[in-house]
Amino acid sequence: MPRMKVFGIAGHSGMGKTTLLERLVPELRARGLVVSLIKHSHKHIDIDRPGKDSYRLRESGCHEVLLLGLDRWALMHELRGAAEPSLDELLSRLQHCDLVLVEGFKSGGFPKLEIWRSALGKRPLWPEWPGIQAMATEPADQARVPASDGVTWLDLGDARRIADFVIAHAGLR
Repeated sequence: MPRMKVFGIAGHSGMGKTTLLERLVPELRARGLVVSLIKHSHKHIDIDRPGKDSYRLRESGCHEVLLLGLDRWALMHELRGAAEPSLDELLSRLQHCDLVLVEGFKSGGFPKLEIWRSALGKRPLWPEWPGIQAMATEPADQARVPASDGVTWLDLGDARRIADFVIAHAGLR
């Protein structure tokens, strides 16, 4: 089986990562690509609701609960104090696709695009974080960060050009 390509979307909370992904994924799919996503959150997440059978059984001690409905299925795996799995371990659990977009895992060495807006008052992750090959910003923000030969500047509003960049720079895993 061919290996999947991986590309990261990085940036501080509130920079617009999800908003960009909502425009980028349809652009990539329109080009015939099968796209999956891994989102890493530092918050406690729960996709289940108290009182539901799957919640009750998961809370009773099940290691994994797979929930199948008419439109989708979800596998919930309880860490129960264990270390978070690595990106490679998570990738191995996905079904094959053409491209896996990764939101989070900022310190991973895979290729990334950083979303950055000066209005939020936070410094860019680049150049300190590994793998950042491009910055997607509002055009006016490009002048606010020193130019460098090590990063490509992309207009945050140009999903077509960002998709071109992602396809050209996604790394195999």
